[in-house]
Amino acid sequence: MTTLATTGDAFVATRDTAADSHGAAAASQRTAATPQFYVLDEHPHPAGYSTPLGFWLYIMSDCLLFSVLFATYGVLGGNYAAGPSPRDLFDLPLVAVNTTMLLLSSITYGFAMLAMQDNRAGRVQMWLAVTAFFGLCFIGIELYEFADFIRQGATPQRSAFLSAFFTLVGCHGLHVTVGLLWLVVMMAQVAARGFRDTVQRRLFCFSLFWHTLDIIWVGIFTVVYLVGIVS
Repeated sequence: MTTLATTGDAFVATRDTAADSHGAAAASQRTAATPQFYVLDEHPHPAGYSTPLGFWLYIMSDCLLFSVLFATYGVLGGNYAAGPSPRDLFDLPLVAVNTTMLLLSSITYGFAMLAMQDNRAGRVQMWLAVTAFFGLCFIGIELYEFADFIRQGATPQRSAFLSAFFTLVGCHGLHVTVGLLWLVVMMAQVAARGFRDTVQRRLFCFSLFWHTLDIIWVGIFTVVYLVGIVS
């Protein structure tokens, strides 16, 4: 509150200090009454803390990609355009052998993870090499199948069925090829660095990647090959 005081011929404005102090006190009380939330101690962020979560997000995005490819094959898989059908092309015993190669590679990689827990580097390297061998066999049989189809004139542009088939199976084969390159890198890291925390995390992430490819291939074998032969 402002008042006027007379000083000679001039008027001097003075402030009511009691009112001002009362307003400041009320403001401080309102501030004190407002709850304030904050963290006293931050939670720890060790190196690689979020790596498994990030890799799970990648796995889910990959599953979405293959879901789209499966849906595309489901829509286009019956359009042969007067060309060859699955019964004309698929060699089911050969595909069964190929499936066995990939499933065996998943088992041998599990043995490698068990050996890692026992800190046995030699055993880990041996099982990783066996896993890579089965993976190479899988890719070799798949390339042979593709080459045989193309030799018969069943190229991707021949029909919608073949376009969807080559896209779905080829995308899975590309993932397996990248996985084999990753596996070679991991073998080199185990040899050079041993079982550091970073190496163990990468082996764990590769385990998720490889087993996911096995599950996807079981879906391909069922939906593409078995249903194709039966229908």
